[in-house]
Amino acid sequence: MQDSLSRDARITLDLALTVRHDGHGGVADDDLTDPAGLTTWVRAHPDTVPDAAAYTADAEALTAVRELRAAVRALFARAVRPAAPSPADAARLLPVPEALARLNAAAARTPAVPVLHWPDDADPALHRQAVHGDPELTAVLAQAAVAFLASPDRQRLRACHAPRCVRYFLKEHPRQEWCTPSCGNRARVARHHERHRKPA
Repeated sequence: MQDSLSRDARITLDLALTVRHDGHGGVADDDLTDPAGLTTWVRAHPDTVPDAAAYTADAEALTAVRELRAAVRALFARAVRPAAPSPADAARLLPVPEALARLNAAAARTPAVPVLHWPDDADPALHRQAVHGDPELTAVLAQAAVAFLASPDRQRLRACHAPRCVRYFLKEHPRQEWCTPSCGNRARVARHHERHRKPA
């Protein structure tokens, strides 16, 4: 992904991409199968919550983040219309009203206010700060998703339709069709084999 992605876009895409294909267009690997997986994921994203390096997930946080991810992927599927959603989601998408309600409820869990930080040696930066204590992880992720889905970047969102891929990505140039070059190679090989199959 390009460096110009906003923090909100990056963390929202990273959340959606915690699932990987099974080789047949379904989900095989899920980074968020247990609290330890969520703990590892948060620690790999140090800007997610304050003191992310010390974050430890519990079962309740895991359930909340997995439910949020399902809502985000359903809204990603809506955002890429009229194109098809990721094959991992096609048969099990939440209805859009339910996805919106889930996202908005999660975003409201911890009221936050924008806070401007402007160090002497850097450009000003906007951060969200919880009104009461540390922000809840799910609220932070949901607020990032809301900001991303309401931004112009949403229009660049695509589902990768290479064989076996379940990812979403932001289109970086007009001719980009797949999330990675390896997906593009798989798609071209599949098309080649399809064209050269002998008639039965």
